[in-house]
Amino acid sequence: MATSDATLRAGEIKKALLEQIDHYEEDLRMEEVGEVLEVKDGVARIWGLSSAVANEMLEIESSQTGELVAALALNLEEDNIGAVVMGDYLVLKEGDMVRRTGRVLEVPVGPEFLGRVVNPLGEPLDGKGSIKAAGTMVVDRKAPGIVYRQPVKEPLQTGLKAIDSMIPIGRGQRELIIGDRRTGKTAIAIDTIINQRGGDVVCVYVAIGQKASTVASVIARLEEEGAMDFTIVVAANASDPATLQYIAPYSGCAMAEYFMYREGRHTLVIYDDLSKQADAYREISLILRRPPGREAYPGDVFYLHSRLLERAAKISEDAEVIKGHGAIDEPGGSLTALPIIQTQAGDVSAYIPTNVISITDGQIFLENDLFYSGVRPAVNAGISVSRVGGSAQIKAMKKVAGRLRLDLAQYRELEAFAQFGSDLDAATQRQLSRGARTVEILKQGQYVPMSVEDQVMVIYAVTQGFLDDVDVNHILTWEKSFLEYMRAAHPGSGAAIRGEGVLLEETEKELRKAIEEHKRIFRTEAAQQVAAAGV
Repeated sequence: MATSDATLRAGEIKKALLEQIDHYEEDLRMEEVGEVLEVKDGVARIWGLSSAVANEMLEIESSQTGELVAALALNLEEDNIGAVVMGDYLVLKEGDMVRRTGRVLEVPVGPEFLGRVVNPLGEPLDGKGSIKAAGTMVVDRKAPGIVYRQPVKEPLQTGLKAIDSMIPIGRGQRELIIGDRRTGKTAIAIDTIINQRGGDVVCVYVAIGQKASTVASVIARLEEEGAMDFTIVVAANASDPATLQYIAPYSGCAMAEYFMYREGRHTLVIYDDLSKQADAYREISLILRRPPGREAYPGDVFYLHSRLLERAAKISEDAEVIKGHGAIDEPGGSLTALPIIQTQAGDVSAYIPTNVISITDGQIFLENDLFYSGVRPAVNAGISVSRVGGSAQIKAMKKVAGRLRLDLAQYRELEAFAQFGSDLDAATQRQLSRGARTVEILKQGQYVPMSVEDQVMVIYAVTQGFLDDVDVNHILTWEKSFLEYMRAAHPGSGAAIRGEGVLLEETEKELRKAIEEHKRIFRTEAAQQVAAAGV
């Protein structure tokens, strides 16, 4: 009996051993493991991962807390790797174990991110719970080639008269907003987002290196205006590590690219601002001991911004063409980039401003003197330019605003000249008078973007000389009253401009007649108010 038991046990052991041998290769897994040599200022020196690639995600296991901390491999040196830590580097120390993930840096993406505030790793910051991602996108990806693009020809309306009339922005364009601090750069970006309300554009606002309170006020305004429903906010605040500030624009761009590539939708990305991203990258590079260049920025700081902004595109609408690009699922989408750069004392010839100016398709320059004199938005029409031009305007706007920039430039020159002389001929006085009214009509309050048909009507009125006899101090009052009158008495004019996109001859006749009618009403009301005030 004992012999049979022993035989039985031997047979079971043999069977178990054979099964283990059969499944040995399935269970076999090779893992490349390294260790931390040193950690300081958010940078870890790692030994032993000779096969790691640039921008690969690494996992460092803290021997103190047991948690896994993400790191990004940036410097691939002969005997070690310089990696920037994405989390709390204070929990790491020499000897901690490091593993490769085999993946370059990715960020979760999807429609569930709309209306949410996240950090550059896609983790929620708004306390509204976890986000169900539709997938992931590579953070630093190659821009689509010229074959897969089409010309920028469709307008992206900002709702700001001064910009839509003189410096038009098209879907797929890269238009720089540049100026000193506190000149209204962010205000233009936020107004542009608000103006997409009710449209088909998905917006991503990337806040880089700003105070948390400033970002919170922007989010509150977007929620108040009902714009968060189609907006994602990516925040890397001033208190966050330089690493997160460095990757924030790329993460925001990847989240927008999901809608452009996967769903064929139009997107708008605001980078606020890239000056602070360049500073964060300089900090990381100096800690990694990369050679400093001009103003201590590393030599590849131009590439830092060019590879980001090149991702702005208007994708071809030809389904056959995009088949060659495996990443594009739906044709016809676009990504419009509005990078913001902060200058010091208006110096646009500094290193980072000149870099980004040369990468983008034009710039909106905001001037201190204009801002503090009450001209807001404080757009300097002289050096602001859009290299897309009239292609990004509806025909009606192109027709009424064609000479607006020239008239404004001539007015600025005459205004400076008139300060030195009192005897001006009648023609010069008329030009100065028209210019003053043009400047006044282009003023616009914050958070009140204007529809394109309303812009066309008021710009038509000023360029055709209908406001030459209206007091300059009453121009904005006239504008408000006129638009209310047009909506009530002549709704067909605005509808025709919006629907046709052109200013037809009959619409123009009706508009001229309406302007004259409203001027009579406006004068009568003004006279009555003066009389009442006198009584």
